[in-house]
Amino acid sequence: MGEIEELRVFLAVAEEQSFVGAARALGLPPPSVTRSIAALEDRLGLQLFIRTTRRVSLTPAGADYAAEVDPLLQSLGRATETLRERHGDTAGLIRLNAPLAFGTQTLPGIIAQFRILHPQVNFSIVLSDSFVASVDDSFDMAIRISQAPRDVSSIWRKICRIDRVLVASPTYLKAHGQPDHARDLAGHVCIAHDAQGRSETWELETGSGETYRHRAGGVLAANNAGLMSELVRCGEGIALLPRYIVEADLASGSLVQLLPDWCPPQLWLTLYYPPLERIPARLSLFSEHVVTSMTGAEGF
Repeated sequence: MGEIEELRVFLAVAEEQSFVGAARALGLPPPSVTRSIAALEDRLGLQLFIRTTRRVSLTPAGADYAAEVDPLLQSLGRATETLRERHGDTAGLIRLNAPLAFGTQTLPGIIAQFRILHPQVNFSIVLSDSFVASVDDSFDMAIRISQAPRDVSSIWRKICRIDRVLVASPTYLKAHGQPDHARDLAGHVCIAHDAQGRSETWELETGSGETYRHRAGGVLAANNAGLMSELVRCGEGIALLPRYIVEADLASGSLVQLLPDWCPPQLWLTLYYPPLERIPARLSLFSEHVVTSMTGAEGF
């Protein structure tokens, strides 16, 4: 085992306070960890750990050594990452969070095309309609559909505007009639989109500045736009949905757009990143690919 590997083992034992725990964290056999620490202590001529039957703790010399070594190894890791990026090494994992409907309808094609160009990039994808603004250590990037970002703890990039439309099925309209004004929505079943499956307020405005607020969700509410679109197709009510979700239905006539002169607040497709000093090359490449893929995409 080389000197750098010995130092990584040393820091792992210090963090885990256990030789077995360090071995588990590093994926090494416990005897290898024990031999590595013994060799390091022998080379330094110092005892780094106090070993008892219950725990392993740093000696004063060990604590001083850990304080010196830890930032050095972190700097080495950053230098290695920077060198790889400068010389075009984009291999690695992208941990991605995206909305369910976008993730099932649009994202597969984007990722498939990207991996043709960059097969060395791997993806771990979690789909959720819960709003993820501050991207933490769980994800490298999040794709969100929301109003203009206000979060200051994440890096974000607007990609494109997302149009929303009020839609219903011909079957529903035949049974309940078609609204001619936004206030007519009060007499209809309006399906709400809400993270808790409760209610939602639609804020609608005309080009002339007339506004109307309608509380949706008295009968039906869901936390997933895909489920809402299926309910609308089944004739269960009116919903306010991103156009890309229902574009094919509007083209085929299986859904009808309502009140086209009444528009909700603008939504954006936005990329969020953790507050990094430098965005890794693979994230930059994938971000540019998303931008290119979404430019002129049908329904956006």
